[in-house]
Amino acid sequence: MTWIAVPLAGITVLSTFAGGLVALRLRAELLTVIALTGGIVVAVALFDVLPEALRVLEPRDALAVVGLGFVLFFVAERALVLHHRDEPDQARAHARVGALGAGALSVHSLIDGLGIGLAFQVSTATGILVFIAVVSHDFADGMNTVSFVLSQSGDRRQALRWLTADALAPLVGAVIGIALSISERGLAYLLALYAGFFLSMGATDLLPEAHSHPSWRRVWLTIAGFAFTFAVARVAT
Repeated sequence: MTWIAVPLAGITVLSTFAGGLVALRLRAELLTVIALTGGIVVAVALFDVLPEALRVLEPRDALAVVGLGFVLFFVAERALVLHHRDEPDQARAHARVGALGAGALSVHSLIDGLGIGLAFQVSTATGILVFIAVVSHDFADGMNTVSFVLSQSGDRRQALRWLTADALAPLVGAVIGIALSISERGLAYLLALYAGFFLSMGATDLLPEAHSHPSWRRVWLTIAGFAFTFAVARVAT
């Protein structure tokens, strides 16, 4: 029955595309969308990715890798962005930062698909539960990918390219997951690393950008992003 993982992962493709297209449609309200997705990105790290890593790793080891991920993303971003963003070179640098963040989200989606495939190797019931957890937050993943790219470069085509990569990643991951077995500990280290990436992305880019101008509407949207992700993580576990 492991083959079921592939068509189910195909449904996550549609969910991710739907979230990304919503973010594109609301481009004129980009900062408002980022207020929501910034909260979701940080909450995914805290309530979804990190707890999965802590199931396998010792807390001190997991948090050390999270810290490494945070610093790596921060240093990579600073290395790309050296001047004021209104300068032509700076605009190109921010496009690369957007690609860096979108790439991290796409790898996270690949791991989601891998999880679906591996879960069906355990049992059909486990696979379905993992699928429900993945599809429920892939809509937000699509929004996050588009929002991050647009916030950095404003390039709609680049956002669409990364949305496509992010949407297809779970399908690829599911195919790999049913074909291969992977070390649970190795996967846990990777999850901890990406938790650090997401914390850095949300805390140093998305949330400061969204809340650069005071707005209670955006504050409540950020809180809503946290609450939604927390609820999904609780239901999934």
